[in-house]
Amino acid sequence: MPEGTIKRLTDKGFGFIDTGSAKDLFFHMSNVEGTDFDSLTEGQKVSFTEGRGPKGPCAENVRPL
Repeated sequence: MPEGTIKRLTDKGFGFIDTGSAKDLFFHMSNVEGTDFDSLTEGQKVSFTEGRGPKGPCAENVRPL
């Protein structure tokens, strides 16, 4: 599974993961596994799978490391 770092979290239930490439991946709170969205912090390492959302690439199965 690819790994990245949470770059930004919003109070609306979504965030962005820095994947180490030029693009950040969007994720929604419904794609978080193993913990709840409110327990995540910016700068935290996570693993994820890359999926396809209605607006383009997104992170799915987001799990804290």
